[in-house]
Amino acid sequence: PVILLSHGQGFSNNLSSLNGYAPLVAFWAAHGFAVIQPTHLSSTTLDLPPETPGAPMHWRSRAEDVSRLIDRFDEIEAGVPGLAGRLDRDRIAVAGHSMGAHTASLLLGARLTDPADGTEVDLADPRIKAGVVLAGPGRGGDAITPSMAEALPFLTTTDFSRMATPALVVAGEKDQSGHLTVMGPEWHADPYVLAPGPKTLLTLFEAEHGLGGVSGYDVAETTDENPARVAALAHLASAYLRSVLYADDAAWRTAVEAHATGPEAFGRVESKHRR
Repeated sequence: PVILLSHGQGFSNNLSSLNGYAPLVAFWAAHGFAVIQPTHLSSTTLDLPPETPGAPMHWRSRAEDVSRLIDRFDEIEAGVPGLAGRLDRDRIAVAGHSMGAHTASLLLGARLTDPADGTEVDLADPRIKAGVVLAGPGRGGDAITPSMAEALPFLTTTDFSRMATPALVVAGEKDQSGHLTVMGPEWHADPYVLAPGPKTLLTLFEAEHGLGGVSGYDVAETTDENPARVAALAHLASAYLRSVLYADDAAWRTAVEAHATGPEAFGRVESKHRR
């Protein structure tokens, strides 16, 4: 099975690229997934001029990057020794953190209005069968701070009502993201609350935007460093995807019992079916 991982932004120069998210990538790859990481045009490693079309966040091309990677699985297999014939075209998932979670949401069926021309944008990829949305942006409208509504107007029109692909939405209990939203931590649950099922929400106790440090080892901007929380999240996300991609897999139930049940739980889980 394949996980296409979309990076976030952040302050580190190297981690908003294919080189980030090692705590998650290492676990997922060690547990049987092929993890593919694009470097999006918004990456600080590219340092593109601010007048580059699509800047600063390149929200459209980010989603297009992921779909293009799926188009080119044959080339990816040919370029990696031992990989030929091993990418499962029927079991493809997308994951993303922060701005990468916005990208994942679009690929899972969320829509927005292009602020440049007023058209509704649909970038959903039906080849993607499941997703993991980590600390993703929530609804637009009056939930967005005025400064961000002006700087990133695409965030103001996000619509989750047709995000129908199964997804695990992960929100930090203390993820304020006050530069983006006036709503507080609950804003990051919107991809669960406002989307149709099947969806699962994992709320991580005490977690802030870094969810314990998912974007890399020893990341300076992680304000809630907690390696045990990151390990639990890596296990829960992997188990969730396995249980969606393989109908008879019990990994999710086992992971929830280990990490989201009882007095030592890292978080709480709730789910909803199709509506």
